[in-house]
Amino acid sequence: MLKNRFRKYLPVVVDLETGGFDYENSAVLEIAITLIEEEDNQLLVGKTHRYHIEPYDGLIVEDESLEFTKIKLNHPLRNAVSEEIALKELFKIINVHKNKYECSRAILVGHNAHFDLSFLKAATNRNNIKKSPFHSFSVLDTVTLGALATNQTVLAKICESLNVEYDSKEAHSAAYDSDVTAKVFCKIINDFNK
Repeated sequence: MLKNRFRKYLPVVVDLETGGFDYENSAVLEIAITLIEEEDNQLLVGKTHRYHIEPYDGLIVEDESLEFTKIKLNHPLRNAVSEEIALKELFKIINVHKNKYECSRAILVGHNAHFDLSFLKAATNRNNIKKSPFHSFSVLDTVTLGALATNQTVLAKICESLNVEYDSKEAHSAAYDSDVTAKVFCKIINDFNK
């Protein structure tokens, strides 16, 4: 079972788009999680859940970040919510999934995972959310797994080596990046266990 694969940790892929690189002072603008399922001893990409986030009051949103991510903060269809609402809803989803697979904690899977974990922890703290489902410092990073499996560290290059479809026009959306990272993670783990 999945609970025995990673010491009772449930892998959950996370991607955040932010207003800069400083986890304490830059705003979170998008967050997505992709659940990992298991069937016949194979990891499968599950459902992706995404929220657009209203920048937390007083945090920085750099113009360069908006240009890079192509996020339009005032777009009428953006339907952004507060960090608190997004995190509480996502944590509920993760906890249900964690119980389904009898796991004790979730472990964040990401591409440059410590970046996402640092922003996630800062947002959890500033919103006074007492209990995160994630391990507080351990992560599974597809940069490292990609280097091991393909000799590449850039997500697009790893995808190319693994024959995972990658569309650079869709990249830097939290939902897209989370889904692609989940595909990479599942492929590397499944191939390793053959």
